Amino acid sequence: MKIKTEWLSFNTKGRDDAVDITGRVAEVITGAGISEGSVTVFVHGSTASVTTLEYEPGLLADIKELGENIASSKRSYSHDETWGDANGYSHLRASTIGPSLTIPVEDGKMTLGTWQQIVVIDHDNRPRSRKVVVQVIGK
Repeated sequence: MKIKTEWLSFNTKGRDDAVDITGRVAEVITGAGISEGSVTVFVHGSTASVTTLEYEPGLLADIKELGENIASSKRSYSHDETWGDANGYSHLRASTIGPSLTIPVEDGKMTLGTWQQIVVIDHDNRPRSRKVVVQVIGK
């Protein structure tokens, strides 16, 4: 059994900015030399999330609208009163989608569907420097 852990870093724009990291995750798997196993992708921080979706302009706009429906950025939250950073909504959106996902690896490739990409969504109210840990386990 092999385990390979790698950190990815990138900048985001905030406000539900979505970044497609599928290719970078695939590179980690290739570099690990694992043909069968799984890959876990985990975003570091409490105001971003990781999911799979079809990475296309219409759906990216829909994600922003969904975020407003889940937790509006136009209202105040108890978190905002505690910390004064006006990003309570971003924590709620991130916790709803979640910080990680695990994908099976078969024949050295992720078992993603044709229109399924791995996306990090930055829900914070400002641009951020994000880190994602990618861990591949298998043989």
